[in-house]
Amino acid sequence: MPQRPRSPRDASAAASPVKRTSVPSSVAFSSPISTIRSPRPSKVMATVGATPGRTPQGPVPGAASASFASPAPVPGPGEAEEEEEEPAEIHLCVLWNSGYLGIAYYDTSDSTIHFMPDAPDHESLKLLQRVLDEINPRTVVTSAKQDESMTRFLGKLASQEHREPKRPELIFLPSVDFGLEISKQRLLSGNYSFIPDSMTTTEKILFLSSIIPFDCLLTVRALGGLLKFLGRRRIGVELEDYNVSVPILGFKKFVLTHLVSIDQDTYGVLQIFKSESHPSVYKVASGLKEGLSLFGILNRCRCKWGEKLLRLWFRRPTQDLGELNSRLDVIQFFLLPQNLDMAQMLHRLLGHIKNVPLILKRMKLSHTKVSDWQVLYKTVYSALGLRDACRSLPQSIQLFQDISQEFSDDLHHIASLIGKVVDFEGSLAENRFTVLPNIDPEIDEKKRRLMGLPSFLTEVARKELENLDSRIPSCSVIYIPLIGFLLSIPRLPSMVEASDFEIEGLDFMFLSEEKLHYRSARTKELDALLGDLHCDIRDQETLLMYQLQCQVLARATVLTRVLDLASRLDVLLALASAARDYGYSRPCYSPRLLGVRIQNGRHPLMELCARTFVPNSAECGGDKGRVKVITGPNSSGKSIYLKQVGLITFMALVGSFVPAEEAEIGAVDAIFTRIHSCESISLGLSTFMIDLNQVAKAVNNATEQSLVLIDEFGKGTNTTMETCEDGNDLVFFYQVCEGVANASHASHTAAQAGLPDKLIARGKEVSDLIRSGKSIKPVKELLKEKQMENCQILVDKFLKLDLEDPNLDLDIFMSQEVLPAATTIL
Repeated sequence: MPQRPRSPRDASAAASPVKRTSVPSSVAFSSPISTIRSPRPSKVMATVGATPGRTPQGPVPGAASASFASPAPVPGPGEAEEEEEEPAEIHLCVLWNSGYLGIAYYDTSDSTIHFMPDAPDHESLKLLQRVLDEINPRTVVTSAKQDESMTRFLGKLASQEHREPKRPELIFLPSVDFGLEISKQRLLSGNYSFIPDSMTTTEKILFLSSIIPFDCLLTVRALGGLLKFLGRRRIGVELEDYNVSVPILGFKKFVLTHLVSIDQDTYGVLQIFKSESHPSVYKVASGLKEGLSLFGILNRCRCKWGEKLLRLWFRRPTQDLGELNSRLDVIQFFLLPQNLDMAQMLHRLLGHIKNVPLILKRMKLSHTKVSDWQVLYKTVYSALGLRDACRSLPQSIQLFQDISQEFSDDLHHIASLIGKVVDFEGSLAENRFTVLPNIDPEIDEKKRRLMGLPSFLTEVARKELENLDSRIPSCSVIYIPLIGFLLSIPRLPSMVEASDFEIEGLDFMFLSEEKLHYRSARTKELDALLGDLHCDIRDQETLLMYQLQCQVLARATVLTRVLDLASRLDVLLALASAARDYGYSRPCYSPRLLGVRIQNGRHPLMELCARTFVPNSAECGGDKGRVKVITGPNSSGKSIYLKQVGLITFMALVGSFVPAEEAEIGAVDAIFTRIHSCESISLGLSTFMIDLNQVAKAVNNATEQSLVLIDEFGKGTNTTMETCEDGNDLVFFYQVCEGVANASHASHTAAQAGLPDKLIARGKEVSDLIRSGKSIKPVKELLKEKQMENCQILVDKFLKLDLEDPNLDLDIFMSQEVLPAATTIL
């Protein structure tokens, strides 16, 4: 097996120039082989020489039938890890016409276009607002010719100065760019790497027609406008040649059916997400981390795309019972004790699933790095390990069946190609793509010739030295890529002027590091004989890399599917791990139940912070009514109880196990949109209202939405937080029970909050006066005399005002007299 060339540092350290000695018959000749960085922009520094003892990594030929239970070994020390990609950006294109919405957007994180088939939307464009809130686009592209409703919506969007996150940039293109025929032409003529080059034009049209709904006219026009914008803005390829197009690695459909609408306030109240400043001093300015939140405690994903999918599920809770039960089936399977080892093994494999879309994008742009081949190799082998493992699991579970079937032999083909072609160790050493031996005979022959250069050039240097002036003590024959072979001699003390460098029979080239470099007749013969071997090898290996890239890109579809299914498995393993550690149970779904039933539910966040947590049951719907009015003192647990019910319901609609002994979830379309206002109502009722009439009056006066709740959902029930008075102390049991609070206990709450005793006593006095219907008089001893004097002075000034005086300026009077006096009175 031929040895691979070693680095120039190795060659230089092992060689010394040919020197004259007093005993010519015993002279030992050697010649160094130097390298310089290639002037070609697309190439990197190459090495010449040989390092014995290296063995290539990866599968050897004939190893195609090896087991894929674990990732194949690749070089560890010095291995470059996957780089962090730039923050993802979403570029959205939207059209609205005659009550229907067409939406398409480009995601730079995976270089895919997502589209939503034509969907009905009201003139208020609530569906569009929901999409904007979910995907948070960097730009919104639309036609300059718009309906009045769309114009009004975009104007409102543009005026949101303090929108969080930052409001998108609005881009208006001429309406001709959204023409139906021209949009179809853009879609059909696009350069897509996932379409094999062998397809004819007709086959390509049929293939795209199976993905893109060409019967949805608004969607097709939105896709056409999006492609026009991407080509004009050159998203992601701004610095590339103009003939390089924006990479598009796939089309994906997204729908918003069966989803539960949750507003941003509810996400904040329930603490589903909570971003905090990063504690690292290097990320304080821009970095954020997840704080104590539901997402934070459930996110145990091993790969970045699993985390991304979990966040998407949290943004899109669903009432699709088939989808929810399929998720729960996987979680329940991995919660069985006998399947714990399998779950841990799958979790380890998922840690090797990396950012495949980023690698495919680089391949499309011919920017592939050595680390990309390593990452892809690990990812593919890990995917094959997942496939083999899932084939041993029950195929009645849909996810295991999908992984077993859709992780096709194309993965095996990709892994085999990379393993047989790529020399990982050599690529890392030379920082460029190199191939293993026995791949290309021509490359092998040229490498053998390069490896024989040291001894050959030693003999050439010996002969050159015999013909040189005896004053020259030594010489070397060196090879520089793109320049060729040169004779190098040390600069003599007598060589001062440029004219002193001239030597008969030699062509002077340059002076470098006190070495004079010349072309001789022999070095010219070497140039003609050997040529630019190094660059030829590099060019041929680059060509092989391009061919390998084409093989991988032709199978991009299966790699994309791997990422989708692996991220789904990653999320469900994470949810199973959390359910095991926190003691969660499987919820059940009842379409006939208009509400929820929860037995001994717990708040998933509060139970992690409190020493002891009191579970509470909840039942809404049916005979129990669908409206709950909760009364009780502050700090008695009302808010926690409300949020607990909301979080358990939310977790069930994500497909997670829940912190309760039992949970039955029914139709809950409106629960999340009301929970924020309901919480405010419960807090307003808790402190002062102590009988049912007062509670009803407070509900009616608190907000108009409360009346809508009662009208919409029918009968309501009254509950309170159980408490007990122990002397002067108030004991909270944090237990929900039926009934209404019989006292506000405001004084106990105020005392626990540390308010002054005099203030608490005054509060009791005022409360008694209100109950008895008597007027409330100020306490004179609590008023300062100076305040009263200032009040009297201000009143006198008002009385002296002559409102009939045309020269009176009330604004000046207010700013110069009233406002300064107010600071001394209040």
